[in-house]
Amino acid sequence: MTRSILIAFVVNLPLLATAQKYEFTHDDTLRGSITPERAWWDLAFYHLNVRVQPTDSTLSGSTTIRYRVLKPEKVMQVDLQRPLRVLKVEQDGQPLKFRQDGDAYFITLTKPQKIAQTESITVFYAGKPRVAKRPPWDGGMVWSHDKSGNWFIATACQGLGASAWWPCKDHMYDEPDSMAISVTVPEGLTDVSNGQLRNVTTNPDHTSTFDWYVRNPINNYGVNLNIGQYEHWSEKYAGEKGPLSIDLYALRDHVDSARIQFKQVTQMMKAFEHWFGPYPFYEDGYKLVETPYLGMEHQSSVTYGNKFRNGYLGRDLSKTGWGLLWDFIIVHESGHEWFANNITYKDIADMWIHESFTNYSENLFTEYYYGKAAGAQYVIGCRNNIRNDKPIIGIYNVNHSGSGDMYYKGGNMLHTIRQLVDNDEKWRQVLRGLNKTFYHQTVTTKQIEDYMSKQTGLNLKPVFDQYLRDTRIPILEYHPVAGGFQYRWTNCVANFAMPVLVCLDESGPYKKLNPTTDWKTVSAKGATALTPDANYYVLSKLVQSL
Repeated sequence: MTRSILIAFVVNLPLLATAQKYEFTHDDTLRGSITPERAWWDLAFYHLNVRVQPTDSTLSGSTTIRYRVLKPEKVMQVDLQRPLRVLKVEQDGQPLKFRQDGDAYFITLTKPQKIAQTESITVFYAGKPRVAKRPPWDGGMVWSHDKSGNWFIATACQGLGASAWWPCKDHMYDEPDSMAISVTVPEGLTDVSNGQLRNVTTNPDHTSTFDWYVRNPINNYGVNLNIGQYEHWSEKYAGEKGPLSIDLYALRDHVDSARIQFKQVTQMMKAFEHWFGPYPFYEDGYKLVETPYLGMEHQSSVTYGNKFRNGYLGRDLSKTGWGLLWDFIIVHESGHEWFANNITYKDIADMWIHESFTNYSENLFTEYYYGKAAGAQYVIGCRNNIRNDKPIIGIYNVNHSGSGDMYYKGGNMLHTIRQLVDNDEKWRQVLRGLNKTFYHQTVTTKQIEDYMSKQTGLNLKPVFDQYLRDTRIPILEYHPVAGGFQYRWTNCVANFAMPVLVCLDESGPYKKLNPTTDWKTVSAKGATALTPDANYYVLSKLVQSL
């Protein structure tokens, strides 16, 4: 029986007159926390074997879960979201008992679980999976058709969770070391999933089975199905680690447009290897796959639905013009291969690690091809999309992400930190170092904050606290005094301190100040204003009298 206990969390947001309340259910806790029934075993390998039946919108199949025993327990949590159902569970060919609690299944093992031993279970399932209402934001299965009436099917499940369509350990903290994916589809259709295609089998029942293998760790939501009548072409990219296989898939009706638009893939790869280091999944290759929704960062199988247009469906999110010079989905979703798939949050409350860095990657791509000023104009232009509605960091252990400001505000936070570093090559090495240090790892916000503070030699804690945990934009207050100005930070977290470049008159020059929340004085004879450099995401305010 499903319980629906409501737990109210009250979060005090500094700019709001009243506290904001969130209500979470028992199901949210089971989904979002590292329960005891998850903690005692470590994922090693998945084999997902699924049959897709478009005519009745059903899935059926199994997941074999190989795991390492960390503690000798006997109850294991595996997740599968309703209306899908677990039919049976086996270990070593023997049936196991299980009970359902909402979208979690608790499986009782009969075999002694010995520490350091590797074991496996197989979970069999079937049913009609949740249909995506507004993919990729409100995800699930997408059952669609192409212009010729052929089936065009895909999955998208970030936030919602991979257990919306297959049984798994549906928490981001743990990833398998590798994965096999076997997908059976009606004859005439092609499945494109993650990793490298190992085999295609034509079955007697007029179906085909596509066997894919992922050689690298992979997060749950990064696993995907893409099914349609695809045309496929490929190329080799001479990357930092050698030849990289690039495989491109588009519907037959769109091949001509795709062959032109998808040329941007190699441009993206060149820019991002420069900024972030080698593509993290050389063994699995890179794929760009057309889908019936906008797109998503599925690992080594990036999905694309941007209608073969530059910008975001033809729009420039920065309103500067720079965003119309490249395809938003190719650049943004591919940027997630470094920040989301290589470096992955342990808890979705820290989703900024994915989205802030990848939003910032758009700026860096622009800079790589059009110059530093162009990149800065792009990221500054994106400030128009910031809402400052709630903190960027969400609530832990209940599968709750923070504000959508993790995109544009997070990108501007990183751009601001770059100004504090004031050394472009050092900054680039910090970005590359993140991907090397946390290669194929799940991480916390603290790990990223500590690393960046250490590598830059700066105390960035006040900066992260201000932009990730608060909704206010810091204001540099200044007050005219004889021969200059008094100045301080306000509208900020306690003890906020961040250097800033300011212009003391309309034509410059810029001067570096070190404001805190206490008044300081700067000499500026003849100056009439104190204006922060636009590259810092801050405001300024003239105070006529104290």
